[in-house]
Amino acid sequence: MRFKADKKIALEEHFAIEQTVQDSAGFVPHLYWEELKYRLLDLHERRIREMDENGVELMILSLNAPTVQAIPDEKAAYELSRRANDYLADQIAKRPDRFKGFAALPMQSPELATRELERCVTELGFVGALVNGFSQSQRDGILYYDLPQFRPFWAAVQTLDVPFYLHPRNPLPAHAPIYDGHPWLLGPTWAFGQETAVHALRLMGSGLFDDYPDLKIILGHLGEGLPYSMWRVDNRNAWVETAPNYPAKKRIADYFHANFWLTTSGNFRTQTLVDAILEIGSDRILFSADWPFENVDHAARWFDSASISDNDRIKIGRTNAARLFKFEV
Repeated sequence: MRFKADKKIALEEHFAIEQTVQDSAGFVPHLYWEELKYRLLDLHERRIREMDENGVELMILSLNAPTVQAIPDEKAAYELSRRANDYLADQIAKRPDRFKGFAALPMQSPELATRELERCVTELGFVGALVNGFSQSQRDGILYYDLPQFRPFWAAVQTLDVPFYLHPRNPLPAHAPIYDGHPWLLGPTWAFGQETAVHALRLMGSGLFDDYPDLKIILGHLGEGLPYSMWRVDNRNAWVETAPNYPAKKRIADYFHANFWLTTSGNFRTQTLVDAILEIGSDRILFSADWPFENVDHAARWFDSASISDNDRIKIGRTNAARLFKFEV
């Protein structure tokens, strides 16, 4: 019997408000929708019971996907993000011992996103932001956050010294013909990870971390496949002596090791965890479940019995997150 990691901190744990809950309807068969809807809208009953039963002391809550990121109108996205963030702040105030918050941000406008992040951190006490992948914009089309107009936003993130969680969403159908006829590949099966991994690589290759070396980026699902692929990203055709054709000044792996943290959300596989530890180190891995899309008990039972050292179990289960978010251990 392995050491059980009590007082775990989980940080990819989602909620919804009535205006956003329907965005999650397609992620489970219709038969399960009422259960998922209940889980998303509930904060203080089933959720806390699941936490208590599985040794989770604290959850950092974030809005379901894609919600704000899928609203092309900047003003509407901004209004929804404020509504969701205000609601979350009110709920956290009822149980500050069990919940913290990630800000939802209207990334359609870097200026509005910066304004809302600053409000959430300095006024509402949120501990960072979670953004559901690329944003759709009436004015600019599809926005990835390596684009030059986001540099002032990233400057604000670094100044506030809070983590930014890059969470998945599906690619738009018009941009993903490779999935045509194979809907089973969408969502957490494959498309979520591929979309997010490419977005993260764009951030690394853009020179973002040369400009803002203290940024802290979190990826879920044990890194969306990147730990397994990191060597190949930097060493393909190594016999060919040519400089990389991206603006960044260092190897991609250098940024991955210096600026990224990974969570165990929705990827409860010991072999994958060990690979992530070998690539990025156990100090940069954080426990998460991905509730309500995955079960807290599935995450906790796997993690508590995974074949890792008890020292790593304590770090991944609690102390790494406490250090990253400046919580008292």
